[in-house]
Amino acid sequence: MPIHLPAFTLLDEPALAFAAGDPKAMHRHPLIGLSRFGAFDKDSFRRYVTELRVAYVGPRSGAAPVRDMRESLRGPQRNTDRNSYAQAFPGFEPLFGVDLLGADKQVHVAWPEELYDLGQGKTVADRVRAALHQALKRLDTMRDQFDVALVYFPDRWLPHLRTKEFDAHDELKALGAQLGIPTQVVNDKSLRFDNWGARSWRLAVALYAKSGGTPWKLAPIEGVPADTAYIGLAYAIRRSSDEAHYVTCCSQVFDMEGGGMQFIAFEANDAIANEAEARHNPFLSQADMRAVLTRSLRLYLEGHGGRVPRRLVIHKTTAFTDGELKGAQDATQSIPEVECVEIGSSSAWRGVWMVEAPGKAPKIEPARFPVPRGTMVMTSGSSALLWVAGNAPSAVGGRDYFQGGKSIPKPMVLRRHMGRGPFDLLASEAMALAKMDWNNDALYDPLPVTIMYSQRLSRTISNVPNLPGHSYPYRLFM
Repeated sequence: MPIHLPAFTLLDEPALAFAAGDPKAMHRHPLIGLSRFGAFDKDSFRRYVTELRVAYVGPRSGAAPVRDMRESLRGPQRNTDRNSYAQAFPGFEPLFGVDLLGADKQVHVAWPEELYDLGQGKTVADRVRAALHQALKRLDTMRDQFDVALVYFPDRWLPHLRTKEFDAHDELKALGAQLGIPTQVVNDKSLRFDNWGARSWRLAVALYAKSGGTPWKLAPIEGVPADTAYIGLAYAIRRSSDEAHYVTCCSQVFDMEGGGMQFIAFEANDAIANEAEARHNPFLSQADMRAVLTRSLRLYLEGHGGRVPRRLVIHKTTAFTDGELKGAQDATQSIPEVECVEIGSSSAWRGVWMVEAPGKAPKIEPARFPVPRGTMVMTSGSSALLWVAGNAPSAVGGRDYFQGGKSIPKPMVLRRHMGRGPFDLLASEAMALAKMDWNNDALYDPLPVTIMYSQRLSRTISNVPNLPGHSYPYRLFM
């Protein structure tokens, strides 16, 4: 019997919007869009930030090389990557309309050279935690004199900064979130990185976003209604006693342009009966799902003039249980359209793009590049494979481009547990949201930012159990 492969759909590469107010300021390539049009909020940002000031925290020996790296962002830098995506860096002020400077000398925090001389405490972790707390508390007293804190961890410290019991990066982000201080971590790898153009792009975009700027937003996606909101859920297990375990839910709220990005740390009320099962497939009870979505939607209403979204898309990496779906229905009765979508990244599927070879005799052979980004294959009426990673010629002017350049990309698996809209809209939204990470210069991330950053906050909460359950701006955890 002949074997027929399922039909596939090629989705368009999502465009990004730059220079608010200019409907033509759109481009599929984030770096070309920034160079050509400027940041989305370039005009409004420089009205309240005349110059972006960076404070330094780290050992004294790192102050000079970190200063030199910061200074390198002020001028143009050549990009030595040999691919069709790479772009020369034009300089911080031409991109964002403000200069990049070091904060005044008294703002910087210089640590001793050795970890054992940091802070106070019996263990290295206690000393580092105390030093981070003291540094950020001091910065908090001078909050009007800097915009972003750049924290340098030298390589010789790294074995002590991330262990099973302690993660300095997560401690820093949690403390910065509580004080409202955005932080950028650098290490020796970034200082030694010899492609200054690529380094400048990554650091410049991150610093601008962390200081409150909006580098780009999503351009409208055809078929997606106005007032669409996106929420991403991730779970972390927090042990509160020997008898009871609680699931902490991390939720993000986005508008249809990828703006209004906020985190919520929500501690569930119901205890976990089976911790082993919860680690394999974490889920919330009906009451807790209703509570966290109600709180998330309240945050959306506050940021959108009290308007209820017409459509809500909820992403999570595990299957929705019946209780979670009922809780979602309870919380969203006033929303006409609700989509609950499971996004899996561990698919066993692989694909090879086959093309017709040149010559007299017809011959089909594998292409030189992978399956195109945006290829969608329906596997059932409620599930599909989506290649978020793949060849993306439409983003780079028609030339082949596969980010990373190695391996056979694996597709995401999208499974709809509730909803009824066109499936290609769900896939297009997932592709677009994979372009909304302002913490790097890549074309896309492996997963939508709804999942990537919910997982990041979830990890921070699991490592730093004293993080209060408030809402936090997205930029504080970048």
